[in-house]
Amino acid sequence: MPEHSENAAENMVSGIMDAIADKLPKQKSVRFSEEGSISSQAKKLFGGDKSVHHILGGGKSADVLLWRNKKISSSVLGGATAAWVFFEWLDYHFLTIISFVLVLGMAIQFGWSSFAGMLNGSPTNVPRVELPEEVFANIGAAVGAQVNKFLGSLQDISCGRDLKQFLMVIAGFVVASFIGSWFNLISVIYIGFVSAHTLPVIYEKYHDQIDEMLYNMLGLLGSQYQKLDKGVLSKIPKGSLKFKKSQ
Repeated sequence: MPEHSENAAENMVSGIMDAIADKLPKQKSVRFSEEGSISSQAKKLFGGDKSVHHILGGGKSADVLLWRNKKISSSVLGGATAAWVFFEWLDYHFLTIISFVLVLGMAIQFGWSSFAGMLNGSPTNVPRVELPEEVFANIGAAVGAQVNKFLGSLQDISCGRDLKQFLMVIAGFVVASFIGSWFNLISVIYIGFVSAHTLPVIYEKYHDQIDEMLYNMLGLLGSQYQKLDKGVLSKIPKGSLKFKKSQ
């Protein structure tokens, strides 16, 4: 049954990709750089011939995102879904859940120590719950390194004098602000988490169809821009400033 359902899902996704690709007009007049297949030309937008696993950084994190180990990936995604359901649908709050977990843990330890002392006639040492300090140090160092890397990249873009890249980043922040007005922070994080666990593996399996679709979309946008340029933009008169010499 799991294999049958997985094959059915793959066939459905493949059918959707084929249907979208068939509806897009084939662009033969648009050339990006050099001759080659559509897949090789579109892959240049995603880092050349590098694999998706390499683009994601490799290692265990890439294995989880690409579902190399389905049990680990499904458990991570399931845990994130459960947390989102608790916070969003059931209207739980983080402080409420933490307090409930602490109360439950204290009640279990209290009952353990009380009943064990009654049965044995002597107080029982309950195991101490201690988290290693290295875990918090490593988490803090990792978070700080990523924040500094993000801020450094923003500074490089701001001071790099690349207007196109600068405007793209500004547009990304504007889009993020609109998305933030539609959803709360927890929903945005969950959407990004689900996208990170679904889009890379879909692209890895159906990269030929996706590359062809993107290639055709870019060609369609290019042809529409050429029509707009010939029909409207080129007809706009360009004035020239003439300064009269003062006598």
